Amino acid sequence: MNPVQQRPSLFAWFLLLVLTLIWGTSFILIKRSLVAFSPAEVGALRMVTAGLVLLPLAVVHLKNVKGAANWWALLGVGLLGSFIPAFLFAIAETRLNSSLAGVLNALTPIFVLLLGALLFTQKFSRKQVTGIVLGFSGTAFLIFAGTKGQLSGINYYALYVVLATICYGLNANIIKYRVKGLNALTVTSISLGMVTPMAFVYIFAFTNVPYRVWHQPEAQTSFMYVSLLGVMSTAIAMGLFNRLIQITTPLFTSSVTYLIPIVAVIWGLWDGEILLVGHYLGMLGILAGVYIANRK
Repeated sequence: MNPVQQRPSLFAWFLLLVLTLIWGTSFILIKRSLVAFSPAEVGALRMVTAGLVLLPLAVVHLKNVKGAANWWALLGVGLLGSFIPAFLFAIAETRLNSSLAGVLNALTPIFVLLLGALLFTQKFSRKQVTGIVLGFSGTAFLIFAGTKGQLSGINYYALYVVLATICYGLNANIIKYRVKGLNALTVTSISLGMVTPMAFVYIFAFTNVPYRVWHQPEAQTSFMYVSLLGVMSTAIAMGLFNRLIQITTPLFTSSVTYLIPIVAVIWGLWDGEILLVGHYLGMLGILAGVYIANRK
């Protein structure tokens, strides 16, 4: 192991901080985007803006993809890692605080482990089972803790975020076990490029989003937020994430999982969101479960 891996450099810590801020802010950006657009429009616009930014990279790396198996795997990565979650998060935040969506997103490493064991060749230990159970218990707290400012009731919209993290878990295992011989930039740019046309057709053929963005100030403001979401949280963040993995270790990089909810909660509280005791208990359960399941 080289010295960089043993002790992360100042630059690595800087990348980790920037990545945490970008991904932690994405949930409040979704909330702001929903002011003028429907969840479907937010999801599609996020894909279009991210796809346009990565289009030059996709063209350059197109020649690297060989074999039908890789093309099918990349389509799965595009759908599960970007396209479907973009719509699920937007739907969820119509009835779920952005801060809670950020915390629920931390379930992703648990589903990476669980789905890796169920569908692929990965095995998990008794310690990891404990972490999975604890994480799901925390999720139950969040689901039953209430909706928006209500003190009680079941918030089924949290399940949309859970479903998105299942997609992320499948996506990570497809990249690990099914994508062969492709670097991270090729996987990211090509997979996103494969699903962006569907979002593009939806926006321009089935909505009046272009007209509203051109004529309505409220739509222009929401478009600014969703553009930041696509460019920063998808295109640029993936590049930073890939670079961080290259100069440090997966263990160091995975620490972003624990930091993102902190940023999301800070943004939510700043925006006037109401969090109850059950919400904090749920957050604690999820983060503790992720930590137990992933620690050495």
